[in-house]
Amino acid sequence: MRGRELTAATTVRDETAVGRHLNSDLLRTATTLGVKEARYLVNTYYAMQEGRKVAGNQIRAISPSNQQPHAVIAWLQSQNTTGEKQIKRALDAWSDSIPIARWAKSVGIDPVIAAGLAAHIDMSRCPTVGHIWRFAGLDPTQERKKGMRCPWNADLKVLCSKIGESFARPGDDGEFYRRLYLRRQTQEEAANQAGRFADQAQSKLARSKLAGNAKARASYSQGKLPPTHVQARAKRWVVKLFLSHYHEVALRLAGQAPVKPFGTEVLSGTNYIPPPNF
Repeated sequence: MRGRELTAATTVRDETAVGRHLNSDLLRTATTLGVKEARYLVNTYYAMQEGRKVAGNQIRAISPSNQQPHAVIAWLQSQNTTGEKQIKRALDAWSDSIPIARWAKSVGIDPVIAAGLAAHIDMSRCPTVGHIWRFAGLDPTQERKKGMRCPWNADLKVLCSKIGESFARPGDDGEFYRRLYLRRQTQEEAANQAGRFADQAQSKLARSKLAGNAKARASYSQGKLPPTHVQARAKRWVVKLFLSHYHEVALRLAGQAPVKPFGTEVLSGTNYIPPPNF
């Protein structure tokens, strides 16, 4: 067992040294990445992250509770972790070369997500924030029909979902948007209890089978949205507000003025909320 532990420790030390060397090489050239290459790295990062999580669960299932995993398995998991870190550092360096991505990171957006936004959103094709919303699948009038091409960018929609999740979690970096999320959630809950979403609840009940979700079916039957649906509405709202700020800041950084201040709470009022850290 002693030899097994030493081998695993040595492997991790060697891999750390290799990681430092790769970091240096990647960081020197990261700013020369093209947008297609950045998109590839963002997708690869999340694929590796998901694979590592699945592998971690499998390792815990096959390893005795009182022992470290076999040295070869520990080495493989270390490789996966190091690979993720390398990609994240490269994307962090790349996004540092893009003003709008630097702003996004300053308000709590993860470097990988900031890079993904910069790689997917072409501001020359987005005269209004509505173009970004539609491209990200945040326009409720859009429908994905069977056999037809998806009307939004699936990768960007996933990134926006991750942004919503991050704003819903406690954290100092994204505290500005978290406060807005919590405020919006309270408003949505009050509206739900007042029965303002009864039509949506009825529509959902008619269109969805909900066979395995008795609690959700009960809520919809009473003309109310279940808590997860209310939370999703609040997350979607704060993501759309963040994207409106992203659009405004990107234009102003480019020396252009937005058509109108898109920090306006277009879904619930007319009070302008200026973008933070700008």
